[in-house]
Amino acid sequence: MKAWQVHRHGEPEQAMRLVELPDPVPGPGQVLVRVLGVALNFPDVLLCRGTYQERPPLPFTAGVELCGEVLATGPATTAPAATGQRVIGTLALPAGALAELAVLPVELAFPAPSTLDDAQAAAFHIGYQTAWFALHRRARLAPGETLLVHAGAGGGGSAAIQLGRAAGARVVAVVGGPGKVAVARDLGADLVVDRQGGDFVAAVQEFTGGRGADVVFDPVGGDAFAGSTRCVAFEGRIVLVGFASGTVPAPALNHPLIKNYSLVGLHWGRYRQREPGAVRQAHAALTDLAGAGLAVPLVSARLPLAAAAAGLTELAAGTTVGRLVVVP
Repeated sequence: MKAWQVHRHGEPEQAMRLVELPDPVPGPGQVLVRVLGVALNFPDVLLCRGTYQERPPLPFTAGVELCGEVLATGPATTAPAATGQRVIGTLALPAGALAELAVLPVELAFPAPSTLDDAQAAAFHIGYQTAWFALHRRARLAPGETLLVHAGAGGGGSAAIQLGRAAGARVVAVVGGPGKVAVARDLGADLVVDRQGGDFVAAVQEFTGGRGADVVFDPVGGDAFAGSTRCVAFEGRIVLVGFASGTVPAPALNHPLIKNYSLVGLHWGRYRQREPGAVRQAHAALTDLAGAGLAVPLVSARLPLAAAAAGLTELAAGTTVGRLVVVP
């Protein structure tokens, strides 16, 4: 089978090679799937660079999230779905998803929502699970509250906009560039601010009549975080999801004390390890939202397998909208 392997750390197009590998064989507790779609994620870029919190041994097959068709199960394995059924989930590196075939641990496989096509289903799991746990488990978002979403036209931000609207919140989205404004508006944001030409702090204060945002979804860090501390509401919650800006904030902790707001961290993968039942409950709720048309991944491009490294380069540049999905 063909697969993209990371042979050395660096930028994706320098670090990755498209190679021929033996077809994988599922072991105990695994299913073999034909890969139908692979969503590209920013952690894929960090894994190529060797700067992610996990560093699988070289060489490793890239790709952490897929939709696939179950072909076979390993010995003594109770499969989550029948042969021929679609599943989505995350991979246990070093055996990643950017390949024609992949093995998926049973506990990391979930039925693909029937209302989503292969590319949409491939982009459904990590982004929507992250947004769900951020908004509902960590921030306890309530109907009528104001949600501020950074990187609103990106993969995680677009999911947060949709889930915020589905929860009955008013959503303010911050995007980077005029071309992304319409994207966030079409996703359901009540107000969209282009950070390249506008002041999101002033916009949030005006939109809320000076109250500020009750919940902030921040996968960016840096200036996005700094501005959020200036426009978060009394007893508001800033959920730290990631640091795509490359700058990890070092806040003065007297500030949340004085303003009575909370800084809340979210590492979704920890729930997968410590509370897998909560992940499955979230998947059921998200599947219902997908069926109602309220949670549908924004797939901006469907790429052939040969273009996977170029797609990750584009993702790293921060110019993409929604999700890029490789369809082998």
